Amino acid sequence: MALSGLDIYKLLPKTNCKACGFPTCLAFAMQLAKKAVSIDACPSVSKETKAALEAAAQPPIRLVSVGRPEKPLDMGNETVLFRHEEKFRNPCGLGFVIDDSLSDDEITVRVQKINQLKFERVGQELQVNAVAVKQTGNAERFVEAVRLVGARTQLAIVLMSQDAQALAGALPLLKDTKPVVFSVTGASVDSLLPAIAPFKPAVVVSASDLQGVAALTQQLTRQGIQDILLDTGAKPCAQKLWDLTQIRRLALRKSERSLGFPSIVVVDEQDPAAEALQAATYILKYAGLVLVRSIENWQSYALLTLRQNIYSDPQKPLQIEPKLYEIGTVTRESPVLVTTNFSLSYYTVLGEVEASKIPVYILSVDTEGMSVLTAWAAEKFTPERITQTLQKMAVRDKAQKSALVIPGYVAVMSGDLEDQSKWDIIVGPKEASGIPAFLKTLGHGKANR
Repeated sequence: MALSGLDIYKLLPKTNCKACGFPTCLAFAMQLAKKAVSIDACPSVSKETKAALEAAAQPPIRLVSVGRPEKPLDMGNETVLFRHEEKFRNPCGLGFVIDDSLSDDEITVRVQKINQLKFERVGQELQVNAVAVKQTGNAERFVEAVRLVGARTQLAIVLMSQDAQALAGALPLLKDTKPVVFSVTGASVDSLLPAIAPFKPAVVVSASDLQGVAALTQQLTRQGIQDILLDTGAKPCAQKLWDLTQIRRLALRKSERSLGFPSIVVVDEQDPAAEALQAATYILKYAGLVLVRSIENWQSYALLTLRQNIYSDPQKPLQIEPKLYEIGTVTRESPVLVTTNFSLSYYTVLGEVEASKIPVYILSVDTEGMSVLTAWAAEKFTPERITQTLQKMAVRDKAQKSALVIPGYVAVMSGDLEDQSKWDIIVGPKEASGIPAFLKTLGHGKANR
């Protein structure tokens, strides 16, 4: 837990020597609390105090980065229990399990399909993060499966094996990436650590309860292993959710360092719908990495969309650049549709416009990322602001003969907007789904004015 300025002041020498650049030790302590300066600026601080302050400055849940350096999967570094308190920092990773019992061709096809699980939503690319290779037979086959996967993907790799020989053969193949070893247990820790420690992978510790997990993390950290993920084994969804919640609470509320690491969950469900529901539960609370088997597009898109929504900053809505967008081969007669710069609003309108195949302009008004009704209620989507945007973007230079279409939900502003902007105002549909039919009607001069 972060220390306050007064807590830090109690640990300082209180000499007011000014060597740190501040008039008093208290002033220096206040800046330390804000992380504006480093403790190294104090020449008189003891090693014990420095160590205590550095430990207190660490996040309650350690940041663990795996995968390739140019595209790492970052987990942990979380500081809040609830999203509305601030935000969740590193999105939960989504990965897929591949058994080494599959043929080489089956593994290749599966990896290729996983690599292609990329989607674009509200201007952001959504992508899965990891591939897990699970040992089901001898060490040689596992090593060969890892070789196949490692050569065919840039995603993070999880090695699901407790065989020291298999891991010793697989880890050298992944020297250009930081893999995850899944997993070390109380019974296997002594035999596995000598084989895996030289390669410095992230290590999953597995135990059936939190006490066992905490004991293992303490044992590994004493041996210099800091990149750790937590696993409480296969359990019913409700029990697993309880474990994840308690780990998060103990790390954040009780400063329990032995549990201050990201968690990993393997979903074992035959039904893809049930698998997706469980994975969604763990993304919500509070997994750092979720592994599933199904690689259907619908499942991945649903989970990645959920993740995007949960891990966006609630204080900073997703926004696009406010400007005049040309959709299709526009002319001076093309209508101008007005909306806000909230990403979801814009891309919803864009999708319907593209479906209509009718060229239009979309004018995105800066509403600080608020949706239409929210911005209107907050007086950020007003006739004055729309008029200012029309002038700033010089819309009249491009759409000299067209009309201005406003969302149906703000029809009440049409009169004022017409007076201020000197444009012909047309009230469009309330819902974006009505845009294609509306645009066809607009072309026949039947839209509401």
